[in-house]
Amino acid sequence: MPKQSDIKYAMEHTHVLREPDRRIDTFGSSRFHFIILSEVMDEVNKVVLRRGTVDAYKPQIIKPTHYSSVELEGFDEKAREFLDWLKENDMEPVYFQYGFNFKRTEVNSEILTGEYETVKAEVLDKVHAEDDPMMAVMESIEDTWEVGLLKFSIDMIQKSQEINQFDFKRKGLI
Repeated sequence: MPKQSDIKYAMEHTHVLREPDRRIDTFGSSRFHFIILSEVMDEVNKVVLRRGTVDAYKPQIIKPTHYSSVELEGFDEKAREFLDWLKENDMEPVYFQYGFNFKRTEVNSEILTGEYETVKAEVLDKVHAEDDPMMAVMESIEDTWEVGLLKFSIDMIQKSQEINQFDFKRKGLI
């Protein structure tokens, strides 16, 4: 089990080298392909390459149905009036729920031999030539590479929210 310091280190040292061209689809599921590169800790010129997929389910709209049920402990009547004003002016907050399914069984790994920067450049060249719009390439820390994958998933949520919100508004769903 990684310590908090290991997780923090992995978060700080995970870098997306190639982002997918697409974001999380607003009205359907999305499947992202990934490659994560990491240096083998105790061996020189050994790089682990992991391939797999991350499925992102269709975002769900979460919207409070009734502000009247919101508890406003310690607030005066002005706070309740403000919540009522938000509702009357269609300014209720809207949240999106994203679901990811990381299927570890779909992760394949191999050890490549070569200087890390050279291997990284070769992998990126090959990925660019294949031009998969759903492909991400990352580099992370060997023993906590899954933390890097989760960081990528969170980043995709953040980058997709504005697009998803626009699509929902365009369709009159929020």
